[in-house]
Amino acid sequence: MTMRPDGLWHPRLLEIVAAAGHGDLIVVADPGLPVPPGVEAVDLVWRSGEPRFLPVLRTVLAELVTEAATVAEEAADPELRRGLDAALAATPTARVPHARLKQLTSQARAVVRTGEATPYANVVLRAGVPFAHPPR
Repeated sequence: MTMRPDGLWHPRLLEIVAAAGHGDLIVVADPGLPVPPGVEAVDLVWRSGEPRFLPVLRTVLAELVTEAATVAEEAADPELRRGLDAALAATPTARVPHARLKQLTSQARAVVRTGEATPYANVVLRAGVPFAHPPR
């Protein structure tokens, strides 16, 4: 792998994002979100609170064409909500019960675990395509 001047540097995470096809799910999560059997976990956490959720989310979003996102409606922390709203401003975002969000992870290509200690710091990203569909 060639060192990049900026953007995502984690080799495996970059590979997952680059290989994502239309409709694939990538989850950015706190360290407590269960990873279902058969779903790859990319554990970035190296201590409580590190790395933070929002910088990891913003970095993944900068690399991934995202057509939709899903967050837990229970995510009530004001800083987390503001950060999610800002990061996902250009992405249609659904708020669902946390139990439903956890169900979606079983369909994910990968779950990226951060060290975030804020409850419900999880988002499911659905990959899009970098071109417009022709009209039918």
